[in-house]
Amino acid sequence: MSADGLARVEAALAARWPESRIDPSLDRMRDLVDLLGQPQRSYPVIHVAGTNGKTSTARIIDALLLEFGLRTGRATSPHLESVTERISLDGLPVDPDRLVAAYDELRPYLDLVDARHPGTPLSYFEVVTALAFVTFADAPVDVAVVEVGMGGTWDATNVADGHVAVITPIGLDHAEYLGDDLADVAAEKAGIVKPRSLAVVAQQRAEAAEVVLRRCVEVGATVAREGLEFGVRHRDVAVGGQALAVQGLAGVYDELFLPLHGAHQAQNAACGIAAVEGFLGGGRDLLDVEAVRAGLARVSSPGRLEVVRRSPTVLVDAAHNPHGAHALVAALQDSFSFTRLVGVVAVLEDKDALGLLEALEPVLAAVVVTRNSSPRSLPVEDIARLAVEVFGPDRVEVAERLDDAIDAAVGLAEEDATFGGPGVLVTGSVVTVGDARILLGAGAGW
Repeated sequence: MSADGLARVEAALAARWPESRIDPSLDRMRDLVDLLGQPQRSYPVIHVAGTNGKTSTARIIDALLLEFGLRTGRATSPHLESVTERISLDGLPVDPDRLVAAYDELRPYLDLVDARHPGTPLSYFEVVTALAFVTFADAPVDVAVVEVGMGGTWDATNVADGHVAVITPIGLDHAEYLGDDLADVAAEKAGIVKPRSLAVVAQQRAEAAEVVLRRCVEVGATVAREGLEFGVRHRDVAVGGQALAVQGLAGVYDELFLPLHGAHQAQNAACGIAAVEGFLGGGRDLLDVEAVRAGLARVSSPGRLEVVRRSPTVLVDAAHNPHGAHALVAALQDSFSFTRLVGVVAVLEDKDALGLLEALEPVLAAVVVTRNSSPRSLPVEDIARLAVEVFGPDRVEVAERLDDAIDAAVGLAEEDATFGGPGVLVTGSVVTVGDARILLGAGAGW
């Protein structure tokens, strides 16, 4: 039943407003959860917003909570390969049959809400968010880690009130909905901070930090700031990841191993530890250090600087905006020693492709531009024009299909025998990374 039922649900979801089409309102979600009996209030929530790092931070928090013996639910987006990835129980994607059953129970309520809002039906993301809430309530979970889809204030997830709100680094993205002013974007993200909650705030640019802190004061939230109340004390590159010492809210956690690459992932880990400290003990009591070590060591974040093939090494990374691309470049320079790295880039049409390419240029010997499976993929001729502007014509190749692009990049990486350590980087979009993982037969790694 799983395959047919899941395909039916995926088709029904795909027929709804896509995630790229937003009507910024919580009215539909409030109506839906009212009809469902407020499932999101049957367990405590750790709510995660920000521009980049949300999914990795949510996965880190989830892994730590599991190590402390709690039953967890985790809602993240978008997915790489299957919608089941968006709803996890105890660290694993929801069973397809369970998801299908939840959708079938939910469907009559979806029709009722759609009828109340003619012209603005429930969107794909709103329905998946509701599915997560009811799945977590049915399990039941001890705690849910919920990642914001876009923004914060009017995001579908914000019908939940987080006991802990985590704000990862804020940059510019989704300008058509969030604006191109960093303070305005920060105000949207900070909307998840609720009265008397704990706000765990990653390091931010000054204009974003000011807005987030003002929101915390307005609602009476306690604030924990990276670089002041918590942060990374030390990090060393290690085989398969990095070794860390983290200053938490209640003390130091040392001899930690995080199997993720880059300083940004170390900062995500620090935010995750602070969030769990706040959730379990109000930030006053030192957590069991061995449990923290074990929790971090079990973390995975598929599609985030993930090695999916060797000889040559092929990496995939879901960076889709300049902010994320700069973090990716820093992580590559920090953790890898390629002497010739070739990029494969496909982006969505609403993204800052030029800014992303400019961020990647210093570490790429050449780039192969292509498209991914999304109908919103930027046409190849458009991204090629931008790539030539950034890289020059001699460093750009074009392939209409992603599989051909990867093959071309492998050939370019290996073509000059005077170079050692060739590699290929596939990036530009979560969709691109998901497509590449399927093509390359990467294990799920959930």
